[in-house]
Amino acid sequence: MSEFLLMSVDDHGVATLTMNQAETRNALSSPEQWSAFGERCAQIRADRSIRAVILTGNGPAFCAGGNVKHMRDRQGIAAGSPWDIRNTYREGIQQIPLSLYQLEVPTIAAINGPAIGAGLDLACMCDLRLASSEARFAESFVRLGIVPGDGGAWLLQRAVGQQKALEMALTGDMIDANEALACGLVLKVLPADQLMDAAHTLARKIAANPAHALRMTKRLFREAQTARLETVLELSAAYQALAHHTADHQEAVSAFLDKRTPRFEGR
Repeated sequence: MSEFLLMSVDDHGVATLTMNQAETRNALSSPEQWSAFGERCAQIRADRSIRAVILTGNGPAFCAGGNVKHMRDRQGIAAGSPWDIRNTYREGIQQIPLSLYQLEVPTIAAINGPAIGAGLDLACMCDLRLASSEARFAESFVRLGIVPGDGGAWLLQRAVGQQKALEMALTGDMIDANEALACGLVLKVLPADQLMDAAHTLARKIAANPAHALRMTKRLFREAQTARLETVLELSAAYQALAHHTADHQEAVSAFLDKRTPRFEGR
């Protein structure tokens, strides 16, 4: 299994994914790295005990994006004809948003340092984002004469709105953690030594809730981003019918009425 994307699961059902190439600032530059996300997400989908996921990076950076030297030398993602490059994106790095963004369980990005280019897009693939005070953010593709190739045009404007996303994408300017907080890119900014504790506290608070309700709530909010109200209401009714027939719902109601802490079993 991948040495780039480490995975651990705690007793609360929280999986932590850690990008582990500090020497390259966790740049996403190889097929092995891209496929690692698909492999880890497949593990998470197969393990129903996992109820929340944290994504972070080792070292001073969250993720530095692509490898600029590879772009210069026409290697890696920049190798071959235009058709070769198109297929490398489609079959390679674009598998990351398709795997990570579509996970059923809630995901939290714990952004420990700079998230640049594809690194910013990677953070936006997560449902919630917490940032270290040392984090920096840039949708910097335009400064290299390229465009967001891994979903940033779709992801970033859903995080910060169309106008702010366009400003970031058209200038390539860097913003600090406080500006990221002000524009809604991140949920909270924390001292560096408190980031992972805060991420685990949030993840465990989420994971303490009934598993089926968590998964359906996330899916409902995702569908609501693009669907008509009537469609969302219909889906809500269908999900609600399923939720009413779960054992965890019955336990939640009983615990509420008995004024005790519920014990959920994911059923």
